[in-house]
Amino acid sequence: MSKQPLLNFNEKGIYCKVADVYIDAWRPVDKVIISHGHADHSRWGHKKYITHTLNAPIIKHRLGDVAIQSFDYVESFTINNVKFSLHPAGHIIGSAQVRVEYKGEVWVYSGDYKVEDDGISTPFEAVKCDTFITECTFGLPAFNWKPQTEVAQEINQWWLENQTQGYTSVLFGYSLGKAQRLLHLLDPNIGKIYTHAAVENMTEVVRPFHDFPPTELITKDTPKTSFAGNLVLAPPSAHGGTWIRKMSPFVTATASGWMSFRGARRRRAIDKGFVLSDHADWNGLLTAIKATHCEKVVCTHGYTDIFAKYLREIGYNALTEKTQYEGDEDEVEDKN
Repeated sequence: MSKQPLLNFNEKGIYCKVADVYIDAWRPVDKVIISHGHADHSRWGHKKYITHTLNAPIIKHRLGDVAIQSFDYVESFTINNVKFSLHPAGHIIGSAQVRVEYKGEVWVYSGDYKVEDDGISTPFEAVKCDTFITECTFGLPAFNWKPQTEVAQEINQWWLENQTQGYTSVLFGYSLGKAQRLLHLLDPNIGKIYTHAAVENMTEVVRPFHDFPPTELITKDTPKTSFAGNLVLAPPSAHGGTWIRKMSPFVTATASGWMSFRGARRRRAIDKGFVLSDHADWNGLLTAIKATHCEKVVCTHGYTDIFAKYLREIGYNALTEKTQYEGDEDEVEDKN
């Protein structure tokens, strides 16, 4: 009789039967380990949440007064003789990979991750394991990110050019993760940075963990004359609504890995697109997998079939599993 895998995928999520605990469950369960605060991985309705210390306030902000137990990176905890620990994923502040060890066998669940150090998240650290469960949101060779410093120069130059023409620069980024990364990259010497309430509220939750530039919340009392030449940071959901009209005349831009695709900007009715993702590109995925020294790879959410096929061609035992992770709002093509 074949041995049951240490982690199984079922109708509720990724399940460790020995410990009777789920990882990033998409349906309500008794006990769940949460990799990071994005809504598709951190859902409401579980009885007990286990997560990284920096992610705990994010979960409470989003889900309310839920029962949370938190741990630092590398700090181990044991459930029914199964040893768990959380390790930096580099995706957003507080994001973690989950290491699971039982009777000498080690699995690592990546959650969402990127290998470039963004300057605000704890940088990704590869964890050696036998089986690696990896996301592959951008698991195509066509995805090849520029260094963050180059993208930052592009964004700030765009802002400067808009300023000389008297335009408001409206930059869209998901309220958790992408917005804070953009805020870190913006040059506050160019002008004021205004924020949509969704961005401001989330930024205030993580301000204790990083020295972000000052921002000013937009309210109904903010004069229309305030915006010209300055920059507005807003979630993608604000695009096309009545809220944005008071910034007129304005120029819009979004920062996403999907901006690599010709036509993505046009379909979103955005003036400018910057290629900036909080997920690993093709080479980043391969680099991360190689560094784990794993033999088996389980590919989830993304270009799973194509990526797994390539991994098999280069010698890995690779398979795919279906999940209900939808991706961050600004990382899902044509979803906004």
